[in-house]
Amino acid sequence: MATSNNIFNIVVVLVWMTLINTCGAIKPTTPPKFPAIIIFGDSTMDTGNNNYIRTLFKANRPPYGENYPGHIPTGRFSDGKLVLDFVASSLGIKEAVPPYLQPNLSEDELRTGVSFASAGSGYDDLTTLLSNIIPVSKQVELFKSYIEKLKGFLGEEKAKNIIGEAVVIISAGTNDLVFNFFDIPIRRLEFDSSGYQRFLLQRLENFVKELYDLGCRKMVVAGLPPIGCLPIQMTARFEIPTNRKCLEDQNSDAQSYNKKLAKLLPEIQATLPRSKIVYADVYESLIDMINLPQQYGFVETNRGCCGTGFLEASFLCNSMTPICRNPSQFLFWDSVHPTQEAYRYIAKYLVKKVVPQL
Repeated sequence: MATSNNIFNIVVVLVWMTLINTCGAIKPTTPPKFPAIIIFGDSTMDTGNNNYIRTLFKANRPPYGENYPGHIPTGRFSDGKLVLDFVASSLGIKEAVPPYLQPNLSEDELRTGVSFASAGSGYDDLTTLLSNIIPVSKQVELFKSYIEKLKGFLGEEKAKNIIGEAVVIISAGTNDLVFNFFDIPIRRLEFDSSGYQRFLLQRLENFVKELYDLGCRKMVVAGLPPIGCLPIQMTARFEIPTNRKCLEDQNSDAQSYNKKLAKLLPEIQATLPRSKIVYADVYESLIDMINLPQQYGFVETNRGCCGTGFLEASFLCNSMTPICRNPSQFLFWDSVHPTQEAYRYIAKYLVKKVVPQL
């Protein structure tokens, strides 16, 4: 009888050890390298801030969010998650990054980071003059109020540490060139292409230094995508919808800007002690998907999934608009913004090649 009890006890101990080891394998005890993720920029980074301001530039209605958990149109300009969500998840910070303007954010949500980005935004304040969205220069004001909130429930020292150790991602500039230089050439009256690029980069440099003064130390700055390959840009240029190809002049301007940016960031870093400011080449990531779509599982790269895919975006992509059957086979969700699947690949590049430099 005693032998049977001993065997039973041993079995119980082994079962508990298995459960403990299994739980340990699922839930790592080591904290993430970065305590928070902080985001600035445009619609590629806006997780819903525009829901809470008076503007037409919103994505809080179907079919946006078609593949987001719960099929919820959160305000993200895609069928699902954005790059920052995948990055935050891969780094073990959180599964999705909330917009700062979302009411009633919990202390934990604030502590682990938010997005200040606003769809339609840019470094040039002229870009947002008529759209009533939040330019990058004003996003820093929201960031200041965020810091005060952190101090309120964490204390000044802990808040400072979170800001200093957080991964900061900045992505803007596309709207500046599209709205002010390519499609509505207001800035062409005072700048040539190279001059306007230098103007934007000076604005970016000022912004980065302002973030540094507020405590940010680890920053990723994204370059421009191949703007000439955005479906809406091709539509604006070509009269025949079937005759579509990337606009090389606009892509060339984007590459020129990116080259200047990649050179500028180390120079900025050299002037800011203990900072890490790294360049993210999203151009090459996207152009690779466009040139070699089959390697990524894409079958359509020159029009969006929503509607015709030529013009629809924001309020033109709505519940009355038909969508493609399989968004994961489309590079673009609407005529401007990539699908969740495309964002997933860009996030993999950032996590593997860019974030380790911080």
